[in-house]
Amino acid sequence: MPVIKILPHPEYCPEGAQVSAPAGTSICEALLENGIKIEHACDMVAACTTCHVVVRQGFESLGEADEQEEDMLDRAWGLEPQSRLSCQAILAQSDVTVEIPKYSINHAKENH
Repeated sequence: MPVIKILPHPEYCPEGAQVSAPAGTSICEALLENGIKIEHACDMVAACTTCHVVVRQGFESLGEADEQEEDMLDRAWGLEPQSRLSCQAILAQSDVTVEIPKYSINHAKENH
């Protein structure tokens, strides 16, 4: 079962984390199922960028992004060549390391 290493993020996992999930699971689903409450405003249908992650290791093991994901990623804050929408990045057999960007574009989230 592949392991997802999550680099430290001040809001979602300040100490960083490692979780396991079966191949065929999206990174977003795996994080949520393991108590890491990454934003996913569109309910994981690739219609927003709130679940944007940067894949630091294992990028090649994920299935290719489709056109809809690539179009949405163009709107993501902090876009990098290894950026993916975690709801669309499906695990294969390899371990991955992801970084959740410090900011996301979520017009529905209220800032206090």
